[in-house]
Amino acid sequence: MNEKEISEIRRRFRSDKSNITHVRGCYVNERQEIVSEFDQSLVLMPQEESENLLAVLRRTLSGTLGKNLIDMPFSTAQVVDSDEHRLLMALRDSALGDEDAVHAFFEKVMESYRPEGTYLILLAHEPYDVPYRAKDGAKLEDASSEVYSYVLCSICPVKQTKPVLRYDVPENAFHNCGVDWLVAAPSLGFLFPAFNDRSCDIYSALYYTRDAAESHADFIDAVFRCEPPMPAEEQKETFGTILGDALGEACSFEVVQSVHSGLCGMIEEHKVNKEIEPLVISKGTVKTMLTACGVSGEQVQSFDEKYTENFGDTSLSPRNLVETKKFEVTMPDVTIRVNPERSDLIETRVIDGARYILIRAEEGVEVNGVSIRIEEEET
Repeated sequence: MNEKEISEIRRRFRSDKSNITHVRGCYVNERQEIVSEFDQSLVLMPQEESENLLAVLRRTLSGTLGKNLIDMPFSTAQVVDSDEHRLLMALRDSALGDEDAVHAFFEKVMESYRPEGTYLILLAHEPYDVPYRAKDGAKLEDASSEVYSYVLCSICPVKQTKPVLRYDVPENAFHNCGVDWLVAAPSLGFLFPAFNDRSCDIYSALYYTRDAAESHADFIDAVFRCEPPMPAEEQKETFGTILGDALGEACSFEVVQSVHSGLCGMIEEHKVNKEIEPLVISKGTVKTMLTACGVSGEQVQSFDEKYTENFGDTSLSPRNLVETKKFEVTMPDVTIRVNPERSDLIETRVIDGARYILIRAEEGVEVNGVSIRIEEEET
């Protein structure tokens, strides 16, 4: 799914647009026991509560594509005959009315997801009458291309509040406010089937994880039976390690700066051009950057081999490899953070045999909030 398709489904989770009539779920305690089950009607709920519940579900479709939102493909064999795909289809086709399927899914989640605290498993189903879009992009509300029937799953931590004082206006006095339990934003979840090319795709699901450093491999294996993707944070660390190991002594500040700037430039161009398809790069893209930096063919080949060893032939999202809003230089005792657009202010140099990182300082230099002047030394 691309960002436009995700946004189109996200907009469904509002009371004036949604066709979701009820939400099923269960509350799981620390011992992985179902404390209670519920089938909550949104039609009978007060509007404010209904909006809050839909907002929780909507968060499952938030975050960065490729980092928090990840495509989960099913093989043809899985779609034809597999327990995991059959279960998801049963949830979808029954509009969450198949009791055996719902309870089997709850059990599957509890077996594979074991957080420290309590949590909710939420399931929602909606038949979405997809508006037809003309070639010029115009949406025709009275014309439908198909009905996209889907299930959204959200798994949300339930956190205990701290006791606090509250002010009672009628009594003009302070009283203790009792401990309560609040539903937090989803930690993980998924949309099935995927909404690829604005159409139902039973060969794919869209998986969500709030923490880009955690893919919840056991959950992915239990629900989708596929190889969990490398978490975005791990991709970044692995890419940095590959670059350093492959280039060795040639891994200079200038090379890393150039690769960072190149990837950030691609991300910005993709954003400015409002490209629909997600931005990905191959190892060939990076190899071209390295060659342009003057890296030797032998070291570029070493990068090729190490990339293949860790990522295979998979293309990666540059958003997982660099931080567009941060450029950081770290040492054991010093950390330097620079606006990525002004990384040119930093340079490295060897002076009298000692290695230095130099930062060009112009106006507006402060030390602990105090403005200072840098005087030129007299010769």
